[in-house]
Amino acid sequence: MKVRGPLIATVVLAGLVGALYWSNHHKPAENAEAAATTSPTILSVQPADISKVEVKDKGSEAVALARSGDTWQITAPQPLPADQDSVNSLLSSVHPLNSVELVDEKAADLSQYGLANPTVEVDLTEKGNKTQQLLIGDETPTGTDLYAKLENDPRVFTIASYSKSSLDKGMDDLRDKRLITADSAKISRLELQAGQQNIVFGRNQDHAQWEIVKPRPLRTDNLQVDDLVRTLTDARMELTGGNDQKQNASAFASATPVATAKLSTGSGTEELQVRKKKDDYYARSSVVSGVYKVSSDLGQGLNKKLEDFREKKLFDFGYNGPEKVEFRDGAKTSFLTKGGSDWWSGDGKKLQMAPAESFVDQLRDLSANKFADSGFAAPSIEITVTSDKGKRIEKVGIAKQGNQYLAKRADGPSLYVLDKSSVEDLQKAAADVKPEAPPKTQ
Repeated sequence: MKVRGPLIATVVLAGLVGALYWSNHHKPAENAEAAATTSPTILSVQPADISKVEVKDKGSEAVALARSGDTWQITAPQPLPADQDSVNSLLSSVHPLNSVELVDEKAADLSQYGLANPTVEVDLTEKGNKTQQLLIGDETPTGTDLYAKLENDPRVFTIASYSKSSLDKGMDDLRDKRLITADSAKISRLELQAGQQNIVFGRNQDHAQWEIVKPRPLRTDNLQVDDLVRTLTDARMELTGGNDQKQNASAFASATPVATAKLSTGSGTEELQVRKKKDDYYARSSVVSGVYKVSSDLGQGLNKKLEDFREKKLFDFGYNGPEKVEFRDGAKTSFLTKGGSDWWSGDGKKLQMAPAESFVDQLRDLSANKFADSGFAAPSIEITVTSDKGKRIEKVGIAKQGNQYLAKRADGPSLYVLDKSSVEDLQKAAADVKPEAPPKTQ
């Protein structure tokens, strides 16, 4: 009698363990089967297999697109270049298009779902002229999802509202909004007419450096010209809130010119004109017909002067670092020569590293705040910097003029206006360069 109780408990416990094991190993499969039944895939088409798309919205004109090679074009309601990224985003929405749930296996009355006269219809034509027609109807009572079905499928599903948003695209959503289509890497010449100035930039054969060609050859701030190119190639038409061409053309005709830019590549030249009326900017491009509103960033980005594009730094050696520096300030002359990782004086003494590097940094950053046309006298400071393994030798003279200084490079007539403080900081940095203290003897 004493053994019987524990034996029964053991049998009961084994049964419970077995039931728990079976439950844990069969529930996921059952849940997966249930999920597959309630949330099946409505449509799955490879974007690469689609050759035509037509989006029909009850409230606007239908938009049709066709593929030519790897490029999409809008064919209706009027022929226009398409924004490739926008079209590809639309196509990715049907690979796959998943439902939230299946609501009707065989709908007898489509009007109760808003599918007898759908709000949106998306027609896809695949290779071999196989077609798929997706219908999107009313919102569900909760307002979070929408009813949808395929034309040749009796089932009705619900889809998430974001699925409709990704598919319901109009012509303005899908058209190419660029006003300049030139490849920025291939632009070899850029002309900017802003105000009374006409500036021409040329790029060397390897497209690495820009130079000011007109009104005269000048040292050029490549970062500023690159930023101008980026501003132009990023220019987009603003289509939100309507696009009344007559109104835009009238505003453009009476607006004040801001700038005209011409960008040339090996395949031709594109032109963009920008004008301002009150607080609005308008643009006309040679790439696309019509006049369009554009962002104020574009207008402000083109309203530049010649001085904005001139190189204001006195030295070009950059972060490659010089190999030799000669600094004459009045009667005192200092020499710095780089040997390995150390700096050495003209008489062969090793220099303190931190002050020497600080002095070189001051030379690297020495910049003008503006330019002058005349007034340069005999220099009181002369600097010669050798870099690029002796291939680049830069000579700069600095002369005091009142409360400021004028600097002049030996390779050009340009006069650079320097703040008094920047020259005084340079003189102090030069004076701080000293030999290392000799090691103490034991």
